[in-house]
Amino acid sequence: MDIATLLHSVPLLAMLVKSALPAAVGAGLGVGQWLAALPPCRNLTFETATYLVCETDPKHYSIELFWKNEDGELYRSLHNLRTAEQAAGRTMLFGMNAGMYHPDLAPVGLYVEQGKQITSAKTGAGTGNFSMQPNGIFYLSGGKAGVRATRDFLKRPPKVAYATQSGPMLVIDGKLHPKFQAGSPSRKIRDGVGVRADGVAVFAISNDVVTFHEFARLFRDELGCPNALFLDGSISSLYAPAIGRNDDFWNLGPMIGVFRKDG
Repeated sequence: MDIATLLHSVPLLAMLVKSALPAAVGAGLGVGQWLAALPPCRNLTFETATYLVCETDPKHYSIELFWKNEDGELYRSLHNLRTAEQAAGRTMLFGMNAGMYHPDLAPVGLYVEQGKQITSAKTGAGTGNFSMQPNGIFYLSGGKAGVRATRDFLKRPPKVAYATQSGPMLVIDGKLHPKFQAGSPSRKIRDGVGVRADGVAVFAISNDVVTFHEFARLFRDELGCPNALFLDGSISSLYAPAIGRNDDFWNLGPMIGVFRKDG
C-alpha cells in the first residue's frame, strides 16, 4: 500500500501527518521513525460495524502477557495492570484481555509468560467457543508475533516468550473458520488478534455486536491477516488512552500489555 492510499484509508493518520509530520522532520526524525512513534490504536468502520484497532509492529513495540504480579497476586483489571506498570516506570500504550479463563481467573489452555509455561495446551473436546475446532495460539517468539492453529503449533512448537491459547480461530491460512455462518443470529461484542504477512500484530475489538463471520472478515478482508484468533466476547476490554478508551472490567484473567520499545 502506498502512502497516498494509506492516508486515504486512515483519516486519523492523515490528520496527524498534516499537523505533526513537518515538526517531526524539522526535529530530525525520519518518516519511518515518526510513524513508529504514533499511537498504535485507531477507530475503524468495516461494513456496518465500528471497531477499535491497535496495530503493533514487534520491532517497535513490546507485546507482553500478564496474569499475576511478582507477589503472586492477580492483576484482575487493566486499571490495576496500568497502575503497577506506571509504578515500575513503564507507560502502557494499550492493554486488552488475553483470552479465556476459569472462574478462579486461571488461563484456559496454553499460557506462557516471560518464557515460563504456566498452563499446558488443551486439545480435548469440549463445549463453548474455546473448543470450536480449530482453536489457536497467539505467541511471541524471537521478537516476532504469530497466530497458529493449536494442533499445528504443537506439531512444531517454537520457543516462546509469551503465548496464550483461545478459540476459535477466526482466519486460518486466509480462509474463514469452516463453522462460521454468514447468517448466524449470534451477535456479540468480540475481540481478537491477527498477524499480517509483514509481522505486524493487529488487535481489534468491536464497538457493535457482530457475528463470528463478520469479525473474521474484518481480519481477513480489511486488516490483511491470513491468520487470526478470537480472544473473547462478553468481557472484551480495551485500555487505549490515546483514543480515549478506558474499559475497567473487574476479575479479568490474563491480559495483554503493549509498551513502546526504548531506542
